[in-house]
Amino acid sequence: MQNDDDQAYERPSKSAAKREAQGLQELGEALIAMPDEQLDALPLPERLRDAVLAARRITSHGAQLRQRQFIGKLMRKADVEPIRAAIEAQQEAQRSAARRFKRVETWRDRLVREGEPALTEFATSYPAADLAGLRRLATAARAEAEQERAPRAARELFQQLRAILEPAD
Repeated sequence: MQNDDDQAYERPSKSAAKREAQGLQELGEALIAMPDEQLDALPLPERLRDAVLAARRITSHGAQLRQRQFIGKLMRKADVEPIRAAIEAQQEAQRSAARRFKRVETWRDRLVREGEPALTEFATSYPAADLAGLRRLATAARAEAEQERAPRAARELFQQLRAILEPAD
């Protein structure tokens, strides 16, 4: 009797199996919604890639549902950990790019809003920066904002800051 109980606990519970199937279904949905260049970068089996591409072309609701279920079935047979890891790496790269963009944007806004105090702080962190050029662009951007003109200087200031804060690899 004890042996039967041990064998019963070796397999996942029905709820755990449903959660895993739901997770694979959501992963399949993410693959369908993913841009082509990101999808191409993933280590997908050819049959799964073809199924995802077919799902994008299907317009009928019922057929779309069947195709999504088929993708879920294929995913249960595939090794999804490399796929999950690649998606996580892509998402981390996107988050990192967003953080870098936000940092540049924050400095630009501070230089325009605060002027000289922000420029002094920036110079402390980045002594090789062209402070005169940044000062000129920040002043011009502030004037543009006050006169409600197109933010040409603010864009140029952003580009200059990005070149300083994100050196080419």
